[in-house]
Amino acid sequence: MTSVYAVPVTPTPHISELEIKRSQFITFVGQASDRAAAEAFIRSVRQLHPQARHVCWAYIAGAPDTTVMSMSDDGEPSGTAGRPMLKVLQHSGLGEIVVAVVRYFGGIKLGTGGLQRAYSEAVLQGLEALATEQRVPQTRLTLEYDYPMEAVVRHLLDQYSTTIEHCDFQARVCMALLVADSDREAFVMALTNQSGGAVRVVEPIQNENE
Repeated sequence: MTSVYAVPVTPTPHISELEIKRSQFITFVGQASDRAAAEAFIRSVRQLHPQARHVCWAYIAGAPDTTVMSMSDDGEPSGTAGRPMLKVLQHSGLGEIVVAVVRYFGGIKLGTGGLQRAYSEAVLQGLEALATEQRVPQTRLTLEYDYPMEAVVRHLLDQYSTTIEHCDFQARVCMALLVADSDREAFVMALTNQSGGAVRVVEPIQNENE
């Protein structure tokens, strides 16, 4: 399981440009915590460059060891763009990252090997000077309990690395929160013990399809 990892800090896309044999490669780097965010980023790059011959892309939408990753050659010869781009991302150790490389053809063919090197270099350059921050892997939990348990729950939230996403106060309290993976087991055990089992903990289904 991945421990702490780095993710891009990109309020706006991080952009770099590279010219190889008159072809222009423009690399856009962004953050993608999930597949939807990655695909939205790629669409935004296409909208910025509607005349580009190719907009190739790759992403790792989650922790570096996630299986939620994808790539596209977008019309370049198979295996010459998306795959080398994704390999650079995998070797970078970064998570929650998406890259899109816009290519404007300069009239000189680069060949299969030349394209692979060009797209790899474009991504490597795009990752240079990229601002990042540390991310702690978290699991989403839902707690359901009666109002007398509120003090117990709030006390334990202060003892562990947790973030409340939202809380509904109806007939019972229903709280959605994120807890650091490293604290999850101890937090759930403490919650069960100190509440005498009065707090229901709903954990995510493992191996759920994306």
